[in-house]
Amino acid sequence: MLSRYQEKIDDNTTRCIICPRKCVIKPGQNGFCGTKSNRDGKIYNETYGILSSIAVDPIEKKPLAHFYPGSLSLSISSVGCSFTCPWCQNWHISMAKPPTGKTQRWPPDYIIDTAHTQECTSIAYTYNEPLINLEYVEDCAKIAKKEDIKNVLVTNGYVSLEALERFVDLIDAANVDWKGFSDEFYRKYCSADLQSVLNATIEMHRRGVHIEVTFLIIPNINDDPEETRKMAKFLVNEMGPDVPLHLSRFYPNYKFNNIPATPFNTLIKAKDIAKSEGVNYVYIGNVSEKGYEDTICPNCGKHVINRVGYEITGWNLNDKMNCLNCGKHIPITGEREIHNLLN
Repeated sequence: MLSRYQEKIDDNTTRCIICPRKCVIKPGQNGFCGTKSNRDGKIYNETYGILSSIAVDPIEKKPLAHFYPGSLSLSISSVGCSFTCPWCQNWHISMAKPPTGKTQRWPPDYIIDTAHTQECTSIAYTYNEPLINLEYVEDCAKIAKKEDIKNVLVTNGYVSLEALERFVDLIDAANVDWKGFSDEFYRKYCSADLQSVLNATIEMHRRGVHIEVTFLIIPNINDDPEETRKMAKFLVNEMGPDVPLHLSRFYPNYKFNNIPATPFNTLIKAKDIAKSEGVNYVYIGNVSEKGYEDTICPNCGKHVINRVGYEITGWNLNDKMNCLNCGKHIPITGEREIHNLLN
């Protein structure tokens, strides 16, 4: 499909404007992510409608803890990525380039029909980086919006503000994965820059998108307490204390197979640091210990939402999302939903 996100440089050369890298692509060449090609002086999206996975997930798996708790989300993915993370858990699709035999083409209206059939409150564009397939995401999101289905991005946040301006009003929620918190880290491991990710995250928040941030803590790579402190302080100063922060445990994967899993105590210390910097809602993910995915009232300390895995097991909020113990309002977008499909 002809990309809507391009600008001409000359008769043969064209620039993709989706991500801040803004690849200049000549005839016969591909962009950095491998999903954009120049044919006869025009950029085409080679992954439009090509999906590597489609599944029904609990929204908590994204992870989103404060967005329609208990609801189901139709998760879809394609192939490719705008980053080069050597720890990627989905490397088999994020590092794949089209064409690939393990995909199937799905028109946007099929996605919306499936979301309705599966009683999904939202569609999550996830697993690989969705923004490199922006034309498809945009087309699905437009139909979903008309059908009162929410649109969720699970993204690295590497999008140009120029492109973001054109589709941000279609997006209801996003979990943005901040890979680290230094430009050196981003250039070394992601082949990208941190500031562009931060700019896009802040702009989505400013435009009313429900934002939650994930921070994967990798031993001896980005586990310095001062890096966590700097990240948490930035989150509070730029977007406020109520943006949920998910500290995620690393497990050996892909090119980082020789790095051990994150020690649990490192995650606890990181949570304490984030709380001390004013983050009200801090979660620890990818751990078996109970209670660390619970939503805790920042006023009285009571657990207002209990979770085991991705399942809600306790609910101590009234219909206005106020703590039943002290009355503190907990900032949650949307109502709680109860489904037995995944039990």
